[in-house]
Amino acid sequence: MHLARPESGPSRRRHGAALEAALLDAAWDELTERGYAALTFAAVAQRAGTSRPVVNRHWPSKEALVRDAISRASDRFSLVDPDTGSLRDDTVALLEQLNEAFTMFAAVMTAQLAAYYEETGTTPAELRASVVDRRWSLIESVTRRAAARGEVDGAKLTPRIARLPYDLLRHEVLMNLKPMSSSDIQEVVDTIFLPLIT
Repeated sequence: MHLARPESGPSRRRHGAALEAALLDAAWDELTERGYAALTFAAVAQRAGTSRPVVNRHWPSKEALVRDAISRASDRFSLVDPDTGSLRDDTVALLEQLNEAFTMFAAVMTAQLAAYYEETGTTPAELRASVVDRRWSLIESVTRRAAARGEVDGAKLTPRIARLPYDLLRHEVLMNLKPMSSSDIQEVVDTIFLPLIT
């Protein structure tokens, strides 16, 4: 599962941020192709066109390298505030934006990282919190605006209910390993989420 990125040949010397980006991209490709258990610093170095000691200088462990690689891949999907004036349309728009990102990460967060969770004693929820939850402030601002407009009952916007449409999207993608359809996204918003808070 490759993401488009500029070509960089083995002979090209890179330093600083450019070198780190190349190493993280190589680690992401190794992770998605081979899984966490088979990922090695040597393989990452070879794919990035550098040496293993270079990788070791940047990351003290495979766990740290993989966490940073996932974070970099996640950063390619930035949420844009739709601010349509309607909670319904805002929520649908945010779910549509997240749909592609969730699909890309679905396989990696499950089978490819099974060894990561076992080795580190962590859970998918903990890894997700370090990656996805950084975007939660935008999602919260959408629901707060709706409550301020009087569009929804702010007292009913508990953290669990506010997260519900996004949790349902993530579950659907993880189960099917493909994006949720636009009609299914609208159904979640119109028949499950909005009736709970209006």
